[in-house]
Amino acid sequence: MRFNTALLHQVEKGDKETGATLTPIYHSSAFYQSSAEQHEKLFHNKANGFSYTRINNPTILAFENEMTALEGGIASVACASGMAAITNALLNVVRAGEEILASTSLYGGSIDVFHDFEAFGIKTVFVDIHDEQAVEAAINEKTRVIFAETIGNPKLDVVDIEKLAETAHKHNLPLVMDNTVATAYLVRPIEKGADIVVNSTSKYINANSDAISGVITDSGAFRWDKEKYPGMAEYAKFGKFAFTAKLRNGLFRNTGACLSPQTAFYNLLGMETLGLRMERACDNAKKLAEFLNTYPDVTVNYPGLSDSLWHAQAEKVLQNGYGAILTIRVGSKERAFGLINTLTIPKIVSNIGDTKTLIIHPESTLNAHSTQKEKEEAGVFDDLIRISVGIEDVEDLIEDFKHALK
Repeated sequence: MRFNTALLHQVEKGDKETGATLTPIYHSSAFYQSSAEQHEKLFHNKANGFSYTRINNPTILAFENEMTALEGGIASVACASGMAAITNALLNVVRAGEEILASTSLYGGSIDVFHDFEAFGIKTVFVDIHDEQAVEAAINEKTRVIFAETIGNPKLDVVDIEKLAETAHKHNLPLVMDNTVATAYLVRPIEKGADIVVNSTSKYINANSDAISGVITDSGAFRWDKEKYPGMAEYAKFGKFAFTAKLRNGLFRNTGACLSPQTAFYNLLGMETLGLRMERACDNAKKLAEFLNTYPDVTVNYPGLSDSLWHAQAEKVLQNGYGAILTIRVGSKERAFGLINTLTIPKIVSNIGDTKTLIIHPESTLNAHSTQKEKEEAGVFDDLIRISVGIEDVEDLIEDFKHALK
């Protein structure tokens, strides 16, 4: 099936008993069992079923199955937020005294949580992920995982996933890719060698800024060395599901960063139109970027522009478009604020992936806790504006920016 058909038909939906075309919202926090023996089997992974929504729920499972199919993995775990997904995915692998190798061009919140890991004895080494020699030099005997964003937010650098995966696997390391900005509409990292994919599904998957959530999708392809990853030894019996089995039986279950069934339902609704929305938003972003690029005092960053540093890489890695986010530099923080405040259509919101166009000044908000060096490496400057383009009529967006710039 092609992308949009698969979104609607690849995974069985609805309720066979009633004929409902949508999976019902199972608001129950707990589920009764037919016998004590059945309950015991559930808790010892010897039977399928549901016992407590903190562990899983039929509506949440339906959403996880959709995400697994969307990203081309073998299993998914839905979390309370994108940050919860990143935290669970990495701490499922890395222990105190070990290291994470991460791209310098990350979302500000991700940089913050890596610093939080330091209190637990986990160090993060930030590196220019596009510099193969720098990546090789940063890997040592303590490194346990490589982490990067498919399209950096807000640097908008496009990662050569296949090349990075080759480097990771040469050193017997798993590659974890954050695919939030690109979504599976533009690229499926697992198909290019990534081992684990995380998505902040509060963004394009959900589409309406009405729910917070994140998802971890396991490729099942990485072979976990029991000496290097001793925590995986107990779960080797689950074969290719070892990573997900360890996560569900430990960190995810015990820390309680679970998704609500209502949120899972909202995300199931949003996913059905992901392809249509991304197609429109990416097209709008390219046209708006081309328009803004005609202003000599505005510096536009968008991978779809032929003069972009990342255009050749985007041509190689992405399909169906170049993303729905662009950034502009306008000369000063004062002018950036003035432009943001004068625009009438874009909403000043610290989110991306909405049906509506959203705008923000990252330096004073999302990267407020980053050091000056971290900001510069992430492509964040005091005159930078990030625009998450929506599905409005692009002519209206262009007119609005034209008026605001004037």
